Amino acid sequence: MAKKKQGRQRQQQAATPATLAAGRAGVAFTTHSYEHDPSAASYGAEAAEALGIEPERVFKTLVTEVDGALTVAIVPVSASLDLKALASAAGGKRAVMADPAAVERTTGYVLGGVSPLGQRKPLPTVLDASAAAYETVCVSAGRRGLEIELAPGDLAALTGAVSAAVARG
Repeated sequence: MAKKKQGRQRQQQAATPATLAAGRAGVAFTTHSYEHDPSAASYGAEAAEALGIEPERVFKTLVTEVDGALTVAIVPVSASLDLKALASAAGGKRAVMADPAAVERTTGYVLGGVSPLGQRKPLPTVLDASAAAYETVCVSAGRRGLEIELAPGDLAALTGAVSAAVARG
């Protein structure tokens, strides 16, 4: 089981491209770190449990291909991605999960630590509509064992995300 480390405020943040992007934008955020367990089956569920945050408020960053173009989907760790809904929200016809090597090369992050913020190459992004129900949500801060908590509106603004119901379950 992962162990929670004390949350850090913006001034004491761990510097990753994600936290640097949020800092440059001047948005309020908090980072939360925990000891990552390499045997964890789900990185997002591990983060929610380790940090004591309800899984509906912890979001995972999934990189897909919509009609051949890389596209990011941000959905709660408690849900699955509805690829058909994502394709529609992104203005396409078909969506599939992206090749892991392409994800790492394009985003600059390792799988399990992909953040929607501070990606090497900004990608079209869809944020699940459920995020709007919360004052703040958590997403990966750019490495396993580090989450960034911020307002969903700030997350959408920083990523250029559109909001759509793309999660199921």
